[in-house]
Amino acid sequence: MREPALETDYRQAGFGGQLAWGERPALVLVDPVLAYLDPECPLYAGQRAQDALAAMVALRAMAHARNMPVVLTGVSFQKGGVDGGLFFKKVPALKHFEVGSPVAAFPEALTPASTDIVIMKNYASAFFATSLASTLHALKVDCVLIGGYSTSGCVRATTLDAIQTGFAPFVVRQACADRDLRPHEANLFDLQAKYAEVIDLDEALARLRA
Repeated sequence: MREPALETDYRQAGFGGQLAWGERPALVLVDPVLAYLDPECPLYAGQRAQDALAAMVALRAMAHARNMPVVLTGVSFQKGGVDGGLFFKKVPALKHFEVGSPVAAFPEALTPASTDIVIMKNYASAFFATSLASTLHALKVDCVLIGGYSTSGCVRATTLDAIQTGFAPFVVRQACADRDLRPHEANLFDLQAKYAEVIDLDEALARLRA
């Protein structure tokens, strides 16, 4: 017996409902830092990261033009990662985000503007142990556009916490990247099925423009 297509199987099982676009969106760009863009860094994610950066730059420009909140997140640890707990132990690559590391900086194309909200975090989700949820609630935000690095890591964790904190997440496919296409696509599929709307860049720009 032939198995149904994956999308059909999930839909028939009751996954893949639709989230409504909100009235007060914000843009959240997760860890768009040089570590993923520098070929000399082991975290380099190749051309996919460069393409995602271009998409993030376009999204931020549109959000600025529409006077919408923009959040940029980064990662920072004390020397030795004592403030990173078990996460720092599990992922030794996080040493590249110790304070003072040049690859922990934002690229020139995404240098934070004076109006951008910058959130520094120690763990995967931009919401965990940060002021992000309180800040967005104070701004009356009800949905978030999400892009960044990496799809299977901090983007996914941030998306899950967004829906669990009351913000409808819209993940922009072309604005995310991972070091391998397989976890990238698998996580986008799972996010669309269970936790978010995964949309294309053109649709995201059109929604912001409108």
